[in-house]
Amino acid sequence: MIRITSTIAIGEDEIAESFLRASGPGGQNVNKVETAVQLRFDVGHSPSLAAEVKARLEKLAGRRLTRDRVLVITAQRHRMRERNRADALERLVDLIRRAAVPPKPRKPTKPTRASRKRRLEGKKRRSNIKGLRRAKPSTD
Repeated sequence: MIRITSTIAIGEDEIAESFLRASGPGGQNVNKVETAVQLRFDVGHSPSLAAEVKARLEKLAGRRLTRDRVLVITAQRHRMRERNRADALERLVDLIRRAAVPPKPRKPTKPTRASRKRRLEGKKRRSNIKGLRRAKPSTD
């Protein structure tokens, strides 16, 4: 079990890993060693997550989510397979932690009287400046 928060833990069997060759520089090793990790987590069928957490996680995942609601995280920052595995898992845990916290509701506010006054004075000033640019009708 991978502990996310005090109330959320996901099973290791819910995560699928595959290894692929990393892109970018790396010398001769880059063409023969599969150091990049592609981590897959099925958000839609995960029994460990509540429905609200799943919805927020899907929103946070963005393009990393497939049509089948599978979250795909690719890690290839490091040159070692184990470090990339740890990096991918860390990123998944971070995403789920962020999804576990419900967003704070927005408190509607209204502008203060002074700010409304400043706004209107600025508009009058701009209007006056633009009015001075207008051509005056000639009395010839």
